[in-house]
Amino acid sequence: MKSISFTPDWTEPPTPAFTPSPATAAPSTGHSAAPEFRVVIADDDPVSREILASLLRKWNYEVLVASDGREAMETLRAQTDPVLAVLDWMMPGLEGIEICRRVREVNKSIYVILLTARSSKERIVEALDAGADDYLAKPFDKEELRARLSVGLRILSLQSSLAARVAELEAAQKENSELKLRIPL
Repeated sequence: MKSISFTPDWTEPPTPAFTPSPATAAPSTGHSAAPEFRVVIADDDPVSREILASLLRKWNYEVLVASDGREAMETLRAQTDPVLAVLDWMMPGLEGIEICRRVREVNKSIYVILLTARSSKERIVEALDAGADDYLAKPFDKEELRARLSVGLRILSLQSSLAARVAELEAAQKENSELKLRIPL
């Protein structure tokens, strides 16, 4: 019979299926050999898009760039691994907020940061209600963006760890059910 270990909160949890590397968990300010984690960025302004892409590459992220909402949606649909997304609110094709709604409908493992000049409380609430995980107003502080990306990686790691634990529990439950059928009454 397979046993499932109990891991109290004060001990090391089992290794999740998705584990960010040290460079991913807290991206450095320098370059290293290979990108550690994928970020989809979408902004219709070419200057903003390039600044954001170069900043993320500097922090050692693999950057997938989209210039409008439809291209961003296609890029997000193509991803099979958990991914971070930094989306502009106002874009041609699909707005960032609509992308958030559609991503949440399919329950994909995507951490979405909405990046926009719209900073009123009502807009923030609207974005979070639509499915954005975080919200950052333009012009943004680069260290704040870096920290928010790190938060996204922690959340994705926790989701992956939880999914792995659920799979273990389901396998143990199935094995337990099969063993019950073998025990003579």
